[in-house]
Amino acid sequence: MQNQKLAKQLMKKSKTARYERFGHLLSLSALLLIMAIVLGIIVFVASKGLATFFKDGVSVKDFFTGTLWNPGTKTPAGHQAVGALPMIVGSFLVTILAALLSTPFAIGTAVYMTEISPKRGAKILQPVTELLVGIPSVVYGFIGLSVVVPFVRNTFGGSGFGILSGTFVLFVMILPTIVSMTVDSLRGVPQFYRQASLALGATKWQTIWKVVLRAATPGILTAVVFGMARAFGEALAVQMVIGNAALMPQNLTSPASTLTSVLTAGMGNTVMGSLQNDALWSLALVLLVMSLFFNLLVHMIGRKGAFKK
Repeated sequence: MQNQKLAKQLMKKSKTARYERFGHLLSLSALLLIMAIVLGIIVFVASKGLATFFKDGVSVKDFFTGTLWNPGTKTPAGHQAVGALPMIVGSFLVTILAALLSTPFAIGTAVYMTEISPKRGAKILQPVTELLVGIPSVVYGFIGLSVVVPFVRNTFGGSGFGILSGTFVLFVMILPTIVSMTVDSLRGVPQFYRQASLALGATKWQTIWKVVLRAATPGILTAVVFGMARAFGEALAVQMVIGNAALMPQNLTSPASTLTSVLTAGMGNTVMGSLQNDALWSLALVLLVMSLFFNLLVHMIGRKGAFKK
């Protein structure tokens, strides 16, 4: 009798085990919910975006290579005027130029904060970086409209609205992202790398250039890709300074547009289910695919550049 009672007590799950099982179920439920939401967003945007090609009969080639954007009208060749090439080119131009402009500044700032003057860098530059992250996009847009656009107009000519103004605004917006991630990457380099380099007779600058930066290259590339993803998806600030002209950019100072600027300007002015609305959803699908591409690129860089322990 006592043995059966003891066996029953031993087989009974403790309160801690029940809590642990509940925690596992809660975590699994949260994971499944997030996966369902992401999958639902992808399916919803894909179904809306593909309607342009399957329901409205627009050619995929015309959509990605056409240069005339005026949904609801016809091109001289008789095709629907839904050429998205100007917006795609504009998005890539402002993204790439902003990344090229901000990367040297970000690396220099991160090196100063981690290698040259860690105490002063953490005391002064870290709060400034965090402040830039917290500024809303509309504030960047107003500053760009009040400062950057007149500067570009007076210095380079033109109306001031265009790719160059958008590049300057995005340069400031993505700089904190690249700086913070580069700082984390440099701090993740093992300290014995620096000690070994200095022990071999290398100077501090040689150690930074030849050892630290090379070891942190995958993390820096990841930071740049994250910055490009932020720039590619930025809408409001770019819309206020780029000119919102759905035309192929002739130069850096001519008015242009991006995928996000056309989306924000037109989505509220179209009827659901119409060609105009479906074409905007197709632009949203392009944005979603590019976002997935940037995430995949980050994972590939991180996997190849992980430190082997």
